[in-house]
Amino acid sequence: MYTIQNDTLKISVKKIGAELCQISSVKNNTQFMWDANPKVWGSYAPNLFPIIGALKDNTYFFENKKYALPKHGFIRHNGNIALHEQNQDSLTFKLSYDVDLLKIYPFKFEFYITYKLVDNTIEVIHNIKNCDINPMYFSLGGHPAFKCPLYDDEKYNDYILEFDHIENSETHLINADNGLANSKTRPCLENSNHIQLEYNLFNDDALIFKDLKSKRITLKSKLRGEIVSVSYNDFPYLGIWAKPNANYVCIEPWLGIADNENTNQELTTKEGVIKLNGNDTFTASYTIEIHNKHLS
Repeated sequence: MYTIQNDTLKISVKKIGAELCQISSVKNNTQFMWDANPKVWGSYAPNLFPIIGALKDNTYFFENKKYALPKHGFIRHNGNIALHEQNQDSLTFKLSYDVDLLKIYPFKFEFYITYKLVDNTIEVIHNIKNCDINPMYFSLGGHPAFKCPLYDDEKYNDYILEFDHIENSETHLINADNGLANSKTRPCLENSNHIQLEYNLFNDDALIFKDLKSKRITLKSKLRGEIVSVSYNDFPYLGIWAKPNANYVCIEPWLGIADNENTNQELTTKEGVIKLNGNDTFTASYTIEIHNKHLS
């Protein structure tokens, strides 16, 4: 585990998966991340690459060849990712293609993720480098889980998720049996800028949004105000999820989405897939802001 801090925040990152696993106040030691209780959900903030969610039959096709990938790809749980650079205010991790990865993902790449502290904010910066002359295809996303409720005298339904714009948006539904999108939607945000958290909110899996105007979402206590804000300008999709009856909520910026049940499984035409030309580098970042009233 690697740890850095400034005058305000302390963060820790696991080597396995380069997974952010702690955000805490330097002054009062308040912990803002879910504790990854394995009896409920044993992760903190998985990094998603080169796919988001599930593939149909865990399979995709590229240039008439069949490949298999697990849900959310191969960065999470990966023990080969290594610390690339450490500074006083940042940690950068790297994973490069190898012979084994080429068997399941036929692209020569370098994956970098940087966690940078700036006052009361963590910048999560992704850099994907195509190390070949041919295009590569991928998706990318975050999955951070925040403790909710934050304080012992609060309840889960004392919290809302507040968007920075009034929204009219539907959630895109997932087939719980296979983890695939089923082309059905359900009204969710109707001339509103917030979602009330309830333990049964995620009984049908994640809330998935494709058309939000908002690029900032805040976990807000009705008793103590704004807790955590996530800004995601570079990410067109947003997932919100938790295990039913669990004391956390995941705010998930995505570049990409799970396969649809009717997909042809071709990687190059997968919804949300990014095409990166030969020898180019792609960059996308999101930020996690801890509001100052909880840090002193």
